[in-house]
Amino acid sequence: MAPAIVVLAMSEQERRPETDGRDFADAAWSVPSYLLSGILVWGGLGWLLSRWTGVYAFIPIGVIVGVVLAGYLVYWKYCR
Repeated sequence: MAPAIVVLAMSEQERRPETDGRDFADAAWSVPSYLLSGILVWGGLGWLLSRWTGVYAFIPIGVIVGVVLAGYLVYWKYCR
């Protein structure tokens, strides 16, 4: 007769970030996603504003604002 193999699942309290690689993988996908979405959303708003007003300086301003706000969001979520 073969010996029985017992598999114990870790509860949520026993799981630590050091032993669980999913936390790092989530952050590795979230950080570039935040940065890209900040550039696209705020850059898009700058593009719309520049089309509406005719002043094309709003596009780079929107991109810079998007990068700064996305960087702050990443800092707030992962580095605090």
